Amino acid sequence: MMEDLGDRLKMMVKTFRRECYRVLPSERTTVHGADGMLTVLQLVTAEVNKQHGREFKVALSDVLMAWKCLLLDKLHLTPPGPARSQNYEFILEAYTSFLKRSNTVDLVDVLSLYKQLRVDSDPEEPVSPIQLFEFLLGKTEVQETLEPSVPSTTPSSKHGPYRSQVKMAVRRVFFAYLDLLVNSKNDVALSLTLDVPSRTLGRTAFTDVKHSARNNNTSLFLAVTSFVRAIQLGGKGYAPPPSDPLRKHVKGLSDFVQFLDNLEDILGESPDPGACGAQLCAAIKAALVKGCSSGDEVYAAAEETARELKERICHLHQIQKDKAHGGETGISPARPKAYAVNHATAYGGRDTVKVLIALLDEEALAPPCPNKADLLSEDQPTLNGSEGTSILTLFRSPEVSIGSSPEPLKNRVQGRQDLLKPKVRQCVIRSQFACTYKDEELPLNRVLDFPSTSQLPACEYSDPKHKVATAVDQECSSAVEDQTTGNLASECPKEKKSGVQQGCLGSRCWNVQKKGAGPHKRSQTGVQQQSKTSKRKQVDSEQQGRSENEPPEKKKITSIHGNGPAKIVGKVSSKKKLIAGQVKLTSFFRI
Repeated sequence: MMEDLGDRLKMMVKTFRRECYRVLPSERTTVHGADGMLTVLQLVTAEVNKQHGREFKVALSDVLMAWKCLLLDKLHLTPPGPARSQNYEFILEAYTSFLKRSNTVDLVDVLSLYKQLRVDSDPEEPVSPIQLFEFLLGKTEVQETLEPSVPSTTPSSKHGPYRSQVKMAVRRVFFAYLDLLVNSKNDVALSLTLDVPSRTLGRTAFTDVKHSARNNNTSLFLAVTSFVRAIQLGGKGYAPPPSDPLRKHVKGLSDFVQFLDNLEDILGESPDPGACGAQLCAAIKAALVKGCSSGDEVYAAAEETARELKERICHLHQIQKDKAHGGETGISPARPKAYAVNHATAYGGRDTVKVLIALLDEEALAPPCPNKADLLSEDQPTLNGSEGTSILTLFRSPEVSIGSSPEPLKNRVQGRQDLLKPKVRQCVIRSQFACTYKDEELPLNRVLDFPSTSQLPACEYSDPKHKVATAVDQECSSAVEDQTTGNLASECPKEKKSGVQQGCLGSRCWNVQKKGAGPHKRSQTGVQQQSKTSKRKQVDSEQQGRSENEPPEKKKITSIHGNGPAKIVGKVSSKKKLIAGQVKLTSFFRI
């Protein structure tokens, strides 16, 4: 019974493929199997939920309920009960529209079209609707219907659930690339291959491609290729505008188109389908295992899948050659029309395309995945650096912040702590023109070095530890000892007072401190100028009381107020006898 069902399913698909050109606009229409139908149903159910005010999500139980209702409705079977999923009519309409837009059909459509396209030599009904219903639900197995030389299409789970899930994901990527070579309108195949291997085209890039395809009413593949061709060949007048969102992903999209161009070149240059299929599988495997070690799960799964597909392609090519030699011409996807030399396909590599279509049809007849959670889960294995997201996650647009929702408490607390942390000021090396710089705010040490007039002390206190005799004190002490300079002694307190006030006012100037003349230096400079004038007057008065040839007197050693340290008042004269006029000249240059 199982072998009989498998043979009849294959005969149904072959008849459809032979006569589909009469009712379908393209001979490259591909067929969705049970897993493909369930994936498309999950996408359209989430889209319907979003259109009715909910999120782009759907529960697994809702998908399985809609899946059962969909099969019963399309196969015209009496439903077991009135219970149906919510918005089922919208889901059915969206499902049909998605298949038509992606140039695909499912196995239920193949059965209905078979009844219209069959000839008198074909059986009237190879598969009943009930048998197909049980097969799609996974209640009937057809693994025994395959030829002994063809390996099984279901991934083995003897090495653990994770390895089985990785191999299933790798197989889907292999068949998605081959599906794009046959049917470029398949949006599901493009979503599986756009970022596998990683091309830095995540959810944001896929969302931009999806919006561009929706605005131009094209498929995802055409939106990508048209954008890349316009960038490469369009020139300044026809290039996309800078505001195009796809300009942010030029490199990744160009890499994807270039890889598909390489596969197209292999397809058109190799006349032998067996050798061409082996090269295609090798190119896809090389892209998937790039950078992986030989012990990696992805590497092992890619190696095994490539070997199986090579054997299957060679086996299908041999079957088609035998039929052609036996009198059966076979079906070519590039059948010429009366009004078109090259209708819906290219002549180059058409034998290989015919083998690839047979391979995809055979894959559509594979039994469904027993674990629906692994198939529809949003956490898919990561393949060669990709994000590892499911198709549902890719088609879901990333959430855009509108500013209405508050930031999480954890982020707000962390931001407040970062704000309260002391900031480290970097030491800036200023040039000689630093006095012209204007800082936004003065550091604390500069504010303390330059106090305001309100911060000046009311009285001055002498430091008992470090008493330094200034030039003003020296001049005042020498004026007290010398009776000839009595007026100068009376003016010393005024000079000292004015010098202190001048230093305090000078400390308020910004440029003075920058040049290195502090308050003490400025006051000292002013007093020194006045002391030099006093010294000159004192020397002149002394020289008037003495003769020109008399040597100068020695400085007297005195002390201030009789208690302080001894101080030299005059200088020791030279022992040599001076000539006339030498005293005045020497005193002048000494000053």
